[in-house]
Amino acid sequence: MSKFFASIKELPPDPLFGLKARYNNDTRSDKVDLGIGAYRDNNGKPWILPAVRAAEKQLVESEGYNHEYLGISGYGPFLEESAKVILGKESPAIQQKRVVSQQSLSGTGALHLAGAFLRDFYTPEKKGDTHAIYVSKPTWANHNQIFTSLGLDVKTYPYWNAETKSLDLDGFLSTIKSANSGSIFLLHACAHNPTGLDPSKEQWDTILKALSDKDHLLLFDSAYQGFASGDLENDAFAVRKAVADESIKTPIVICQSFAKNCGMYGERVGAIHVIPHEKDEGLNRAIQSQLNKLTRSEISNPPAYGAKIVATILTDSKLRQQWQDDLTTMSSRINEMRSKLRNRLTNDLKTPGNWDHIVSQSGMFSFTGLTPEMVSRLEKNHGVYLVSSGRASVAGLNEHNVDRVADAIDEVVRFCSKSKL
Repeated sequence: MSKFFASIKELPPDPLFGLKARYNNDTRSDKVDLGIGAYRDNNGKPWILPAVRAAEKQLVESEGYNHEYLGISGYGPFLEESAKVILGKESPAIQQKRVVSQQSLSGTGALHLAGAFLRDFYTPEKKGDTHAIYVSKPTWANHNQIFTSLGLDVKTYPYWNAETKSLDLDGFLSTIKSANSGSIFLLHACAHNPTGLDPSKEQWDTILKALSDKDHLLLFDSAYQGFASGDLENDAFAVRKAVADESIKTPIVICQSFAKNCGMYGERVGAIHVIPHEKDEGLNRAIQSQLNKLTRSEISNPPAYGAKIVATILTDSKLRQQWQDDLTTMSSRINEMRSKLRNRLTNDLKTPGNWDHIVSQSGMFSFTGLTPEMVSRLEKNHGVYLVSSGRASVAGLNEHNVDRVADAIDEVVRFCSKSKL
């Protein structure tokens, strides 16, 4: 061991990418990848959205197309249109010019920017545990890594009731009420990762009221807009409700990704939108300057290509309509796979347990309820790969493998149930 790095230790592989590596090394021809969240078509292949393919052609052939640096804040047309996508064109925040937007390296980069910005500048009126950020239990694993790396105190609020496979609303509300006033609460805008379980509109009303009562800061992670229902407007309900709610007196921060809903995974297209409660141009300029400083010190300036593709789609009426059709294609196929998997387990195989949660959840993922033991047996005996928590990427299912996956689940559930007797 080097004397210059005496304390360094090798870390285990990232769980998701370690899973992908094992899948890639598996020589079985009928293996199934239900791990990493990326959309696949009905033949299990990556899918370039028709809207994206057309936008790429239009962009490359446009006059003045180049690969010059962007400004530090990012590509202006992308930032303007992305804010409208999540907030709506008629949003009071947009009309009042209260939105400060910064381009980021997809959703992960937006979350990192948000965490660094709030760590350095957020000072709630009622001093409490100012750098405590609450994330759902469970949540996307990278949330914990991002915020702990920034020195924030990461805490959790109950979300998933394993017994009922439903939202633990009482536990959620109890934590909101007991947390120090002015704490930061990370909320999944829609298609909650990993559970696929979203609050109803009535539950969102109750949750937002409780957050407002304690002056907590709302930090939305919007990674799947359009994937939960296929409808961009519907999937933005919680964010728009919060921004329009005059009883919420704290800033609202939104981290937005176009990796999933545009299939722009490797282009890292995202944005952070900071919405102060006050209409103050001087404050907006100060926020923008600090976001610029953070961006400049970390990546100099954001990547241009993906942002220009998304902006092209959002500013061209025909391409935008095609994008909405593409979202319907993806979300409809995923919902069809949910139904086929549930029906096979429930009606054909009579697999022990209730599997209705598979269809009541939404978006790319399903929290199946399978135990780590079951997941391990799925991988070893059947070549079906998913995260040890039981989270499955439903997008990895298709008409060619859904029955085989159901049969494999049935086998491991029955085997593991017998082994415990």
